[in-house]
Amino acid sequence: MYSIDPNLLGDVVYQAIPTLACVLPDDVWASLKHAAETETSARGQLVLDQLLENADIAKADRVPICQDTGSVWVCLEIGSDVCITGDVFSQVNNAVAAAYTEAALRKSIVRDALFDRTNTTDNTPAFCEIHTLPEPGVARVHIMLKGGGSDNASRVVMLTPGAGRAAVIEEVLSCVREKAPNACPPLIVGVGVGATFDKVAGLAKQALMRPLDEVAPDEQTAAFEAELKAAINALGIGPAGLSGDMTAFDVRVKTAPCHIAALPVAINMGCSAMRRATIDLMPLLVAAEQGGDHE
Repeated sequence: MYSIDPNLLGDVVYQAIPTLACVLPDDVWASLKHAAETETSARGQLVLDQLLENADIAKADRVPICQDTGSVWVCLEIGSDVCITGDVFSQVNNAVAAAYTEAALRKSIVRDALFDRTNTTDNTPAFCEIHTLPEPGVARVHIMLKGGGSDNASRVVMLTPGAGRAAVIEEVLSCVREKAPNACPPLIVGVGVGATFDKVAGLAKQALMRPLDEVAPDEQTAAFEAELKAAINALGIGPAGLSGDMTAFDVRVKTAPCHIAALPVAINMGCSAMRRATIDLMPLLVAAEQGGDHE
């Protein structure tokens, strides 16, 4: 068995945050560059050129891509031969507090959504979860800095099963029409379908982690994503909501089983400053086990 120590996870999160805040992932930058090269709207072209310039300045000067440096979402996935020692997220909040303070990132978390909206002053707590996978040799962590504008442009609905595929498409388009301009397009649109009321939003957020240069794992999902992308971009909302061809870089769909009487749907948008990373922990775990009693 391999063991994940809380200090190891804390170190990984601590190291990742400043880079995520200041450097666009390669796939997002490449999509932004392609959009700028193909956009036919003069206004949209201007916006995309400014977004590229902004991203390049942020990377060169190591300053945040966006003033909203987000809440921190951490999702740990572990396989059947990986165990957790102690409170695995005990060091994540310490890492977030240190990284946000040392990198001079904006701190945006309030103590209680309803009863105490004073700032926690260190951007904690992070929002953490663990998923177990029925396969050995897996240990990875997904980290996302999620801005308030894109998270606000989200929706969860419980459709009737008979509403079917057409209703899912219409919910996505309705959400984009209503909320996309405030979410800083071009967007990555995460769509979750299935599970339960409390789980379907997680599917939509998890969908956002799949890189833009990685196709869906099956043809049916890939075709549905392409259909949604075409329909979204046909709306003409465009970069920054100022009209144009590119409203969404892409759509990411994640489905799951559900009750026979339900059709849960969630939409979670990622903005043009999509700050996320997936980090493989297995090399670190293997290194930690070298010279030990690993079986």
